[in-house]
Amino acid sequence: MSRIGKAPIPVPSGVDVTIDGNHITVKGPKGTLDRELPGGVTVRREGEEILVERPDDERQTRALHGLVRSLVNNMVVGVNEEFVKELEIIGTGYRAALQGSTIDLSLGFSHPVKVDAPQGITFEVPTATRVVVRGVDKEQVGQVAANIRAIRKPEPYKGKGVRYLGEHVARKAGKTAK
Repeated sequence: MSRIGKAPIPVPSGVDVTIDGNHITVKGPKGTLDRELPGGVTVRREGEEILVERPDDERQTRALHGLVRSLVNNMVVGVNEEFVKELEIIGTGYRAALQGSTIDLSLGFSHPVKVDAPQGITFEVPTATRVVVRGVDKEQVGQVAANIRAIRKPEPYKGKGVRYLGEHVARKAGKTAK
């Protein structure tokens, strides 16, 4: 039995969960999420908890058991608290500026790079070298943060680029003179 899959999901007050077959909708103070769940795993609400159960021990249903539980839990946590990813920009002249819902990044290219916030995502720029990505969908927050990081990944010689807050970048020694 999946250790993750068999754990019940607590539903906090203020969060409304609607289960209709394989479709689940979660509404909370921060927003609304809905998702079509894969077949083979059943989700049901029992009091103030959501239970994810599998009908058999086939390989596919065992694999989906923990996955579905994690997806539903992330939906419940997201609409209640929001997910946050922080990025830091390191490099001389590298900076970010917020213009409405768009981030204007200066990352050493000949042009500024503009990143628009998708639906459900908000950006914050507390300092010129820090970008905060917020949203209720954990998957979308992580993807947007990864896309921003991919514009200029941290390079191993000087460490310049966009990285997650607290991310360790393995450094390499440069060339040595003879």
